[in-house]
Amino acid sequence: MFEKILIANRGEIALRVLRACRELGVKVVAVHSEADTEAKYVKLADESVCIGPAPSAQSYLNVPAIISAAEVTDAEAIHPGYGFLSENADFAERIEQSGFVFIGPRPETIRLMGDKVSAKDAMKAAGVPCVPGSDGALSEDSREIVRIARGVGYPVIIKAAGGGGGRGMRVVHTEAALLNAVSTTRAEAQAAFGNPVVYMEKFLENPRHIEIQIMADQHGSAVYLGERDCSMQRRHQKVIEEAPAPGIDRKLIAAVGERCARACRKIGYRGAGTFEFLYENGEFYFIEMNTRVQVEHPVTELITGIDIVQTQIRVAAGEKLRFRQRDIELRGHAIECRINAEDPFNFTPSPGRITNWHTPGGPGVRVDSHAYNGYTVPSHYDSMIGKLITCGDTREQAIRRMRIALSEMAVAGIKTNIPLHQALMLDTNFIEGGASIHYLEERLSDLNEVKTD
Repeated sequence: MFEKILIANRGEIALRVLRACRELGVKVVAVHSEADTEAKYVKLADESVCIGPAPSAQSYLNVPAIISAAEVTDAEAIHPGYGFLSENADFAERIEQSGFVFIGPRPETIRLMGDKVSAKDAMKAAGVPCVPGSDGALSEDSREIVRIARGVGYPVIIKAAGGGGGRGMRVVHTEAALLNAVSTTRAEAQAAFGNPVVYMEKFLENPRHIEIQIMADQHGSAVYLGERDCSMQRRHQKVIEEAPAPGIDRKLIAAVGERCARACRKIGYRGAGTFEFLYENGEFYFIEMNTRVQVEHPVTELITGIDIVQTQIRVAAGEKLRFRQRDIELRGHAIECRINAEDPFNFTPSPGRITNWHTPGGPGVRVDSHAYNGYTVPSHYDSMIGKLITCGDTREQAIRRMRIALSEMAVAGIKTNIPLHQALMLDTNFIEGGASIHYLEERLSDLNEVKTD
């Protein structure tokens, strides 16, 4: 096991990794920007290093500063958390070239799965079901593009190979709009990602977003830890996640999960990863893989009893997985609400000082947050200030516990999206389970509770 790990991130995930390290007896180095000097995880770390001013480009995305901090503190490994540099293959490569261990997949694996065209090709080769579409990148041949679209059937969606987070995508409903959409997406992809490659997929009208959590070691073992339903989204950003996914046959989940684990063994994957799928009419369609720990990992931890972050660290240290597929047993149900510093219905960010902070408790309640009474939420970063997670023997019990927990949680001085979560926990369609990825935005639009520009 490592003696000292540097955490190259901020917010609740930095605190989550710190706690995992402390339980393992590992010392922690926290790097931080000037805006995060008073953060809880900075105070709790064994050592801390300021790596730059508030803008993330000058701090949390500053690779030389992060590596220098690891050097001066004699850290052995670097945990990237999620976001920022967590899926940056060049960062992982620089870490390993500098003599440190990157707590995540190998750089070449991140590159393979980070490009959506090569990732889809790899998944097809491993037997993972994919969305019908172009066989790789679209060529410059207009007639070929039209032929592919006709074969797939409208509507289609044009996607940037290097895109992510809901960017670099354009839905096309008619042949007349196709070629312009392809050229526009190419130009946007080049500008945003430095990669003009685009591909085409069938656009699914009303799917759910289901993801499979996997864990793999460096010795050829890979298992899947069940699935999560992340369909409650706004503008491709997840709002509520739960595990397991309601209403999907367990045998189908097992079949897809086994293929994901097999794919990991085939590509030599190591660490935590998530296969993301669209699910419609009883079919799974692979869309991308996230080569890092997910924001929503706690719901999987609560129903499997496996500490995903600690397992990440153990695997990076060279240990074998301590469990096999037959050991994985899902117990009960868990739900996570992302608590954001924003207006609950028009989603305007609400940074500022928290003048009152009270978190709920009781059976089956977990709060992952770096916030505290008197904490100032910076304006420079993502608006998420915490995650409220509940679990129960049944989905119904998890929902009831979430209603109670939300009613007990008090945050003053800033706005949060707690009222939105409270409304959703009473929403008939959410309670029934199985809502599509479009449901939340449609509901907000119907109620005229969201203002559009």
